Amino acid sequence: MLTLFFVDDLPITVGATYEFNNEDALHAIRVLRMKSGDLFNLSDGKGAWSHVEALEVHKKYMTVQVIESGRQEALNTYFTVIQAIPKGDRIKEAIELCTEGGADRIVMWKAARSIGKSDNKIEKLQTTAREASKQSRRFRIPEVIGVAATNAIVDQIAQADLAIVFHESATMKVSELVAPGCKKVAIIIGPEGGLTDEEIDTFAAAGAKVALMGRPVLRSAHAGLAALSAVNTALSVW
Repeated sequence: MLTLFFVDDLPITVGATYEFNNEDALHAIRVLRMKSGDLFNLSDGKGAWSHVEALEVHKKYMTVQVIESGRQEALNTYFTVIQAIPKGDRIKEAIELCTEGGADRIVMWKAARSIGKSDNKIEKLQTTAREASKQSRRFRIPEVIGVAATNAIVDQIAQADLAIVFHESATMKVSELVAPGCKKVAIIIGPEGGLTDEEIDTFAAAGAKVALMGRPVLRSAHAGLAALSAVNTALSVW
């Protein structure tokens, strides 16, 4: 599959030339050592894409020509992952994995037992999502928002067709809770210290379903990807 880069001013006219000169261009030139004749994709991160060929490679920019362009429409199901803030670098890992798993929006949540902080990191985490989108060849970059309090998560549940809270005490499986036709799905992942009984009761009262992810207990940063995989499969998206 062709390498993907993002640009703000995506060229879409077939045959047109374009000066590719942002940080992604520097990476392509200095790290990937791209040369004239190489083919790759550009995207605006909102679904539009162009297949281009490098015509000239300079020290800090490339001149490329558009070979083909199009648009990748969003899937019928919109996934929001509500991620309790993990500690340290695991917050970045959580964003990467949720992006690769197909999340459309990632909400950073300050749970009662959250240890990590992300109040001043949202812009950096959005960059993380952008980089993970390139790696996973996504033409749509997920939105990273927050930091949200628990009452804001209740509002997120109200807006979803299906909201699932994953907890090891649950008895219901994902396959027993997911019904075909869900358009808006919210997945709630607790912190490393676990969800409190009050949080579980609050979310359940708001309409969320409490589900078991499986026998192994996953790290908070890894659970989002596992949950996305399970729900995508149950909905036949995958």
